[in-house]
Formats: sequence, structure tokens, C-alpha cells
Amino acid sequence: MNNTLVKGLSIIELLAHSDRALGLTEIAAALDLAKSNVHRLLQALTETHYIARDERSGRYTAAIKLWELGSAVLSKLDLRVHAEQVMDQLLAQTRETVHLSVLDGEEVVYVHKLDSPNPVRAYTQIGGRARAHCVATGKAMLAFCPPSALARMAQSLQAHTPATIVDPEKFLQEMARIRVQGFALNKGEWNENVCGIASPVTDVSGQVVAALGLSGPRERFKQAQLKEFAPLIVEAASQISKRLGARDALPTWR
Repeated sequence: MNNTLVKGLSIIELLAHSDRALGLTEIAAALDLAKSNVHRLLQALTETHYIARDERSGRYTAAIKLWELGSAVLSKLDLRVHAEQVMDQLLAQTRETVHLSVLDGEEVVYVHKLDSPNPVRAYTQIGGRARAHCVATGKAMLAFCPPSALARMAQSLQAHTPATIVDPEKFLQEMARIRVQGFALNKGEWNENVCGIASPVTDVSGQVVAALGLSGPRERFKQAQLKEFAPLIVEAASQISKRLGARDALPTWR
């Protein structure tokens, strides 16, 4: 692995997620790197326009080029194109925030969302991440991972709220339940005040490629509401799957 490249990418990620400009010393300290190395990398990244330097303060921020690259990648994701109309319909039916997520290791990445019109709603960010075992879209995708992968993951689950499932046996039971019923629930497992429901999206090969979810405040996601949402989310995810060429309602479990 090219260590210089990795360090440069670490700087880009740090600045991209920072809510303010950072100085050389701060960047070096945050990444535990020598200031001399960081200085050289900052120069190279500035010259290639991945980051920008404020001449007055000497501090650095992520540059617009990163947004351009991200937009270019998102524009190529046929998944979002196929999901757009279905997500619009689901939002109209439920008036709750609609998410489209993909799995990246043991995390979900939100690739598209439509916000609830309600003043009190669940807040997420496109490009944002969450631990997969704590959110409905993540659990909907994890449930169809290979048994060996699930067994390994079950041994290292971390709690983010008191409701997070961390017991290996209970986690595997939850995965089995999701495979049978076709949808997953999040009962305040990532954020105590936010609940969700999600169903997997499959492609022509029958493999899970994404998950479609609804999320909102706990007070609006009572048992009766979840019973109403369940068939809607399963049907919506199935519609997206069909647009991707899937023939079966549920994914293939391998």
C-alpha cells in the first residue's frame, strides 16, 4: 500500500468532515503525522485543487473539486435513478423521511434521501454513514450476508444506545427474522429518539445491492404505524428491485 497516498487521502477525509478550516498543526495532531510530512502533502493537494488554503489565516478546507467528483459518481449510480419515482411515492404515502442506503463493510452509506415534510423528522445526510447493525437499512442488508460473515460480526457488536442488539445469539436471531419477514426494524438502536423500518433491494442476480428505509421520531413509529408501514416498504423495495431486473421478491441467501 502506498503510504503517501493513504496519508493524503486521510487529510482529504479529515478536511471534508470538518465543520471549520484547520491549520497545519491541527491536521498533523489529528492524524498523528509529522508536520513536515503534512506540509508537503498539503502543498500537493492544494496544487491539485483537492483542498484550498486561506491566504490570511493559513488554514485549509476541502475544495469544490471533491464535490464535483462526488456528484460525478452519484450521477452514474443507476440505482438512484431507478429508485427516485418509488421513493417519491413512498414519501407521499407515509410523510416520513425515505432513505436509500448501500452497504460498505460494516457501515451503511446514505446515497439518496427525501425528507419528511413534518417539522419534526429524522435527519441524515447524503454521504453520511452509520453502523449497519444499528439501523434498519443496515440490518436489512446484513441479514442476507454469508452466514460466516454474520457469525464473525456477531462477536464484535458495539452498543450505540441501550437498545442496540449486541448479544451474538439475539443478533443472529434478528437476522433470521428479517430474512423471513422481508423487512428490518430499528427501535432506537442508533439514536434513542429515532426509529426506522427498511427492506432490501436486489439486482438481476438476486443479490442485495441496497436497502430502502423509512425513519422518523419514536413517537410516530409506534407498533400500529410500523404494521402499516411494513407492506408499503416491502412493496416499494420490490418495485426498485424489479426495475433493476430482479425476478424474486426476496434476495438469495448464500
